[in-house]
Amino acid sequence: MRRVVLALVAIVGSVTLGAQAPTAPAASGYLLPPKEIVDILDTAPPPTAELSPSRDVVVLLERAPFPSIAELAQPMHRLAGLRINPRTNGPHRLNNRYRNLTLKVVADGAERKVTLPATPAISWIGFSPDGRRLAFTNTRENGIELWIGDTATGQARAITPAQLNASLGTPCAWIGEGASLLCAFINAGRGPAPAAAEVPSGPNIQENRGRAAPAATVQDMLGSVHDEALFEYYATSQLAAVDAATGQRSPIGKPAIHSEFRPSPDGQYMLIERVKRPFSWLVPYRSFPSSVEIWDRRGALVKPLADLPLADNLARGAVLPGPRLWRWHPTQPATVAWTEALDGGDPKNKVPQRDKVMTWTAPFAVTPAELTRTELRVQSVTWTSAGAVWLTENDRDTKLTRTWVIDAPGAAPRKLSERSSEDSYANPGTPMRQARPSSTDALLQVGDSVYLAGVGSSPQGDRPFLDKVNIKTGAKERLFQTEEGSYEPVVGLLSDDGSKFITRYETRTDPPNLYVRGRESASRRPLSTYKDPAPAMKGVKAEMVTYQRKDGVQMRATIYTPPGWTPAQGRLPALLWAYPQEFTDAKLAGQVTGSQYRFTTPGWSTLHMLFLTQGYAVIDDPKMPIVGPGETANDTYVEQLVASAQAAVDKAVDMGVVDRDRVVAGGHSYGAFMTANLLAHSDIFRAGLARSGAYNRTLTPFGFQNEDRTFWEVPQLYSRMSPFNHADKIKEPILLIHGEADDNAGTYPIQSERFYRALKGHGATVRYVTLPHEAHGYVARESVMHTVAEMLNWANEWAKAAKPRTTTSQQ
Repeated sequence: MRRVVLALVAIVGSVTLGAQAPTAPAASGYLLPPKEIVDILDTAPPPTAELSPSRDVVVLLERAPFPSIAELAQPMHRLAGLRINPRTNGPHRLNNRYRNLTLKVVADGAERKVTLPATPAISWIGFSPDGRRLAFTNTRENGIELWIGDTATGQARAITPAQLNASLGTPCAWIGEGASLLCAFINAGRGPAPAAAEVPSGPNIQENRGRAAPAATVQDMLGSVHDEALFEYYATSQLAAVDAATGQRSPIGKPAIHSEFRPSPDGQYMLIERVKRPFSWLVPYRSFPSSVEIWDRRGALVKPLADLPLADNLARGAVLPGPRLWRWHPTQPATVAWTEALDGGDPKNKVPQRDKVMTWTAPFAVTPAELTRTELRVQSVTWTSAGAVWLTENDRDTKLTRTWVIDAPGAAPRKLSERSSEDSYANPGTPMRQARPSSTDALLQVGDSVYLAGVGSSPQGDRPFLDKVNIKTGAKERLFQTEEGSYEPVVGLLSDDGSKFITRYETRTDPPNLYVRGRESASRRPLSTYKDPAPAMKGVKAEMVTYQRKDGVQMRATIYTPPGWTPAQGRLPALLWAYPQEFTDAKLAGQVTGSQYRFTTPGWSTLHMLFLTQGYAVIDDPKMPIVGPGETANDTYVEQLVASAQAAVDKAVDMGVVDRDRVVAGGHSYGAFMTANLLAHSDIFRAGLARSGAYNRTLTPFGFQNEDRTFWEVPQLYSRMSPFNHADKIKEPILLIHGEADDNAGTYPIQSERFYRALKGHGATVRYVTLPHEAHGYVARESVMHTVAEMLNWANEWAKAAKPRTTTSQQ
């Protein structure tokens, strides 16, 4: 997790550090936290970066600050798992929203600002395969337009009107080397949007006749015939080739719901998926019936690849029996590859081989060829730049994952690695990629070697690395590893021999910035100059600690203390912020992950770290492992959860940092579920902060997290794990916060609403806050500020200022 350092003011023990109280709770209106927190949150986050395929320039992407609640209040249609803004025909909420683009020359650091519109809202960004151009989309009030920039000068302009259709995702892909793009446009002849009838013509009806269809608990599904019409209206697009120089459009095919469109590397074919009726009211559009086809450049059908049925009856972990994971072979002109199940798609079927991988080469006149078969389920198939197959398979139940290399069609697969997906220490890293024509990519292979960059988890914490791996022999050469006291992952290679690369370097006191460097630390040269957003917080101390749970499971946490604090000043109130994880192996659950040397970047994921500014210690991301073989881990969920929390607090108390009587538990989503269970089944904490949680597991009856058993198979487990069922046991004050438009599977807002009523009915101390227009993660500035203020108010009232409950020892 990326973190940012924060500013501190507080009263700690008898030492006054100048804390400022948050705005007092009000019946209505948005609250603000103390000014130092407001200033931190209003600071722009560090830029992200993309390296051009030619490796001569990097584009720095400066993200916009939190949007306003007015922006979130724009109209929204919730259709088939999508959230569409009818004014733009794109996503209601931009996950990445950039306001500045800067091209940095790798050789000398020279800077070129990219020409942008007056009020930019940039989202999708992609270099052309030859690196000469940069494409990006800009969202206006009335639509989405395509811009093209020259990487040599930074000059850019809109080459289409605001008519792109981004309702189903990225609206464009480069064709070939970059002379043109394949884009989805709004159907020009669609007319006005379907209007809802003022008077219903009849009821909305769903029916099932004896067919088992266990659907996951998901949100934003279709719910009426009018919803179906709206989905078809906004999702239907007209494909067209767009000349990157002139903007001239050449329509391809007919309007349809194009959920995927991928040009072949030579630009002569297209891989198309079209969604078709009948639609479902129970599953997202990705599970609707569809046709997968190969078209020529003009839009004529060359060959059908798959006719996929409605996928509303797949058990957890199951796949459709037909083709899936289709993609173009990146080093061939026009060869398509896909995976097919050999077990009917059901992981419970006992078969010697689960999947097969197929290829089909233009002009697609002969029978497709089988490339290989796998014992486990195929996770991914790609190729190296030299044409070798790189295949990863895994097993959901045992967590076994393997990577194979196939040098050429017909060659025997050669195992490169095998490990448990839970084994962080054995993670070999991720291969570095090379851009190829038509927005495809391959794994960079030089000679017999590929390059893998990884996190480098170890008993001492994460130390990112770059390895050169011989795929013939498996021999590894470590080219680079982060030095002690810093965190420095490799983000891109600049030379084929791995001697020069780009890293993102940070320490506890140095904010993350991009550097060009070689294998020696003295060679580091900055590409970005992101400033410390809170220089007064350089005194924050972080210590990664390990300890044991009472059952012997090794655990880890990072304990942060405010700047200037020493044990002589007295013990601190504390916030424990966590998210439980399931493991099949106790030894692997005890592995150390994370780094105490990361800078704390302000943002949504680090709001809990703002407690440091108010005189709290933070017990951050303590391991809360739920361990058990197969499907048994959750059988002792409550016992393991309480033991993990007790061990973390005991460690912080034993270190002389934390006041045992003033510890608050908190978490988001499954962390909120954890928080409610800890208050229901223990007396470790004085209060709880629970954001956007699910508290009644009978509302997710076909499984949740890694629990595959259904409610009807293990009703007692669902009951015991549901804090809703134990609302009468919760005596500590709990704050519930939930986005009113939560879009996450299982965490319907009704979860918090009903939990609040249960708690209130039993006389609990509880506050229930709902945030208008917010989804599972909160993004509006007003909502984020209010959330922090609520959390601080609650913790201050019920923990920080609380008197000791007993005279129990701190030891």
